[in-house]
Amino acid sequence: MRTIRNGLVLALGITMTALGATACGGGGDETPAAAGPNEHVDLTLATFTEFGYEALIPEYERLHPNIKITHRKTGQGGPYHQDLITKLAAGSGLADVAAVEEGHLSDVLDKGSKFNDLTKIGPADASPDRWLGWKYDAAKTKDGKLIGYGTDIGPLAMCYRKDMFQAAGLPTDPEQVKPLFATWDSYFAAGADYVAKTKGKAWFDSAAQNFNAMVNQLPQGYIGSDDKLAVESNQGIKDAWTKVTDAVAKGESAKLTAFSPEWEAGFKQNAFATKVCPAWMLGVIKEQAGPENAGKWAVTAAFPGGGGNWGGSYLTVPTQSKHPKEAAELAAWLTAPEQQIKAFQAKGTFPSQVKALTDPALLSKTDDYFGAKVGELFAEQAKKVQKPQYKGPGDGQIQENASSPALKAVEQGKPAADGWQQMVDAAKKITR
Repeated sequence: MRTIRNGLVLALGITMTALGATACGGGGDETPAAAGPNEHVDLTLATFTEFGYEALIPEYERLHPNIKITHRKTGQGGPYHQDLITKLAAGSGLADVAAVEEGHLSDVLDKGSKFNDLTKIGPADASPDRWLGWKYDAAKTKDGKLIGYGTDIGPLAMCYRKDMFQAAGLPTDPEQVKPLFATWDSYFAAGADYVAKTKGKAWFDSAAQNFNAMVNQLPQGYIGSDDKLAVESNQGIKDAWTKVTDAVAKGESAKLTAFSPEWEAGFKQNAFATKVCPAWMLGVIKEQAGPENAGKWAVTAAFPGGGGNWGGSYLTVPTQSKHPKEAAELAAWLTAPEQQIKAFQAKGTFPSQVKALTDPALLSKTDDYFGAKVGELFAEQAKKVQKPQYKGPGDGQIQENASSPALKAVEQGKPAADGWQQMVDAAKKITR
């Protein structure tokens, strides 16, 4: 089971350690010269959880006999990113190619001097039109520097239990349920109806899961484009809070903490009827719900408010690298459409490349557990995302240490107004 990329850290937000003093080994304008065509080059590649690169690395080495790649693979995303930040601040120890999860991206974008600009050292075929526009643009610093090539994405759809819908008198066909998921208002209204018809059964798993998805759809999140705290001034965040906490008051939440043992058990115990579903969540549901629930879960190409994304990563080339040009070429190759399809086939990482999203190998991908052509469905959802949300430094910390605990407190009985103030106060402490 994949971790951050399957939500174990991202679901609750990302805690990042502040960067220390300026790194002694990076930030300069000078770029080491590229190695000669026959000169031996040792490259290191650092990733976390599952990127699907195990078979691709030896393939790249066969195509480039002078290059040897050492793959540093970390099991969990949290420790990986903590180590990355430590080494970034120290100025040494980072791999030539270092993966960064999108939930951590806001905390490295303002440290652009510590990463190479891939538009300057990368190969010509790694052009912007390779990627979905919002995926490419998200890795740009404020001054336009591109610090990462996009790997996978997590386009959002909605999953639901067909048998539980049927028992409540709701439609069960994926096309028929789409109107229920058209907007957040229609989604929560359907939830209130479901709770009433089932005499108190929960509609969704966690207030924080829905709130995070809603906030991620806004043009700006907890931090404004001026890098100042915007929780109180962002009307979209206030509206999302009101809608989610109203739903909690109506009994729609199962009050489970995502990725906790209780949440995992909830899939087998029929604890909730709907679930926010980025592409990688399908694997989580199958693992937690088990084979006995095959055919009961369904997924539909609809998401309240249109499209959204939750998850995905980038490959960066830190300025610490002694072989930045070769590292950029490796990163570009690993994220090319052909390799993204191979990674998808190996580990289910959903591609961010435009060409890959039309590949028959992707579009024909079906999942019998959900009874759906999931490749085609999530490719459709990926195209609904319009542009990346601006996430300033500390955004992930606010999600984990401010909004999620505050919503949990509301689920446990705290008045919504008091919960809001708890979130605001915690966010102010984080951004001091």
